[in-house]
Amino acid sequence: MITRPFEDKSLWHQGWYMPAIRLESPNFGPRPEGACIDLLVLHSISLPPGQYGGGQVQDLFTNQLDWGAHPYFEQIRGLQVSSHFYIRRDGALWQFVSADDRAWHAGQSEYRGRTNCNNDSIGIELEGLEGDVFEDAQYLQLVNLCQHLRHRYPIAHIAGHEHIAPGRKLDPGPGFDWHRLKSLLPCPAGVFPESDTPI
Repeated sequence: MITRPFEDKSLWHQGWYMPAIRLESPNFGPRPEGACIDLLVLHSISLPPGQYGGGQVQDLFTNQLDWGAHPYFEQIRGLQVSSHFYIRRDGALWQFVSADDRAWHAGQSEYRGRTNCNNDSIGIELEGLEGDVFEDAQYLQLVNLCQHLRHRYPIAHIAGHEHIAPGRKLDPGPGFDWHRLKSLLPCPAGVFPESDTPI
């Protein structure tokens, strides 16, 4: 039986983290019966790539993106994806899917001997670009969120999209400071990837 530190129940309601800004996405489904939610997957995203501060990421995750608003959007026209959480450059936190449900963030993936990581993972998007650095406010919010998620769910692994889909995905990328996350988030050995870069 897994025991976890005391968690303030008022922080959660049916998988929704109450301190986050709630914006529900239609892009989710039920997890398989018996799924153990034990993996956090870190991503990076910006729309258009390298442009920060707009609402296009929220629009994408809620199927509201204006495909004609930027030439890049034609490349992703019709894409239906979601992440559970999204942390903006200023540290603002959004949630799109209940952590109890299966968000569509990982795609074809494999990690810790299991395929289809959407089934038993929670996806966290950081506003950023592969190779670019991330802000102090993002690391602080990420650490706080990870701590509360680890209290709520039996999280045993934290990895990047690049680790669960090597060769297909590169985010959050070399600009993400895994050493900093490890120093701020005390975890048992083996929680983080063996290497900061995928094989």
